[in-house]
Amino acid sequence: MATIKMLDMTGKEVGDIELNDEIFGIEPNENAVHEVVKNYLANQRQGTQSAKTRGEVRGGGKKPFRQKGTGRHRQGSSTDPSQIGGGIVFAPKPRDYRYSVPKKVRSLALKSVLSAKVKDGEMIVLDELKFDEPKTKKMIETLKNVNAQKKALIVTADKDENVILSARNIPGVRTDLAQNINVYEIINHGSFIATKDAIKKIEEVYL
Repeated sequence: MATIKMLDMTGKEVGDIELNDEIFGIEPNENAVHEVVKNYLANQRQGTQSAKTRGEVRGGGKKPFRQKGTGRHRQGSSTDPSQIGGGIVFAPKPRDYRYSVPKKVRSLALKSVLSAKVKDGEMIVLDELKFDEPKTKKMIETLKNVNAQKKALIVTADKDENVILSARNIPGVRTDLAQNINVYEIINHGSFIATKDAIKKIEEVYL
């Protein structure tokens, strides 16, 4: 099993933590990661874009100008796509972009990005992360103490309002629960900061 240093909120080393190689020590599979990220982004699309075709725009009952003698091209309808105010060719219509990816691919992608974070030295494990009250200043200080990057994903085992509220107004910082982490958010943030309990939760849920 891989072993990394565990820090406290002041950035001091307080011991080591063993990480399960089946989750944090595999060879990253880039194809699985790409497929899952593409799926995540597709599922975020609203699919509400809409435009009118030539059959839906208003007008078109009368020939806009006579056939000959104007020096212009022949035109039988003002709804033609070549006319100002005409319809749109192959107009986009509301649609659902969602699709599913096999569970095994999703699992492989998650384990791949977690393993990559460990390999690249971008995973930070804290013995605990607790605040007596919501305090953005204390969260910023903690992130600085552990040498977190500007974009950081903070993962806890259980919901902690003080942690959530303390991090909410810091640009580039996001909080999440261990059972809710996803591949896109892990990739999108430089530092992956997890509490000791969150690591145990991840190993319980995703093993």
